[in-house]
Amino acid sequence: MIEVYAFATPNSVKVPIALEELGLDYTLQAVNVKQGAQRQDAFRALNPNAKVPVLVQADAIGQQQVLTESAAILVHLAETSGQLLPTEPQARARVFEQLFFHASAVSPAFGNAGYFRTLATEPQPLALQRFADEARRVTALLDGLLTERIWVAGDTYSIADIAHFGWFWRRAFAGVALEDFPHLQRWYAAIEARPAVQRAIARVNALVPSP
Repeated sequence: MIEVYAFATPNSVKVPIALEELGLDYTLQAVNVKQGAQRQDAFRALNPNAKVPVLVQADAIGQQQVLTESAAILVHLAETSGQLLPTEPQARARVFEQLFFHASAVSPAFGNAGYFRTLATEPQPLALQRFADEARRVTALLDGLLTERIWVAGDTYSIADIAHFGWFWRRAFAGVALEDFPHLQRWYAAIEARPAVQRAIARVNALVPSP
């Protein structure tokens, strides 16, 4: 059985989406990051970096394997299943290109823009402007890319699309809107309409306690 420690966050949702797309059974363990559960000792024993998601899975001889970092989890699931990641070298490289772009550009820009918009205890206008501009810049880059491609890495839906989708699902946190980006809007709608994606979103949203 696969266990995923997660919450309704941009990075967490990627893993259930991949698992739903692959048709794999899994359970979700809620880690309420709003209440600081990711910093508790029990969770830090799984991930000393104190971040979700974490994937826990038994290997062939029954030993527990723990994997952190959403992109690494996506690659692991794709490689072990033989799906969502091309085998042809050039197509495969394009997927990794987008995964690295996501990790180095999209995720930090959106995360920092959101932090300075909503979580910073004191206003930091220069920092907010810096990361808001960067979030919009990388969004525009993806919109331009999608004028030439159906999916972010080419003609095939892949873990690169799943990776990017997570932050665009929570784009309001970073203050990003899709209205000025029609190609990205088309891409987002196509992913959002997938049954596997809808099931995954419903499951991670259910991790959030009722008010």
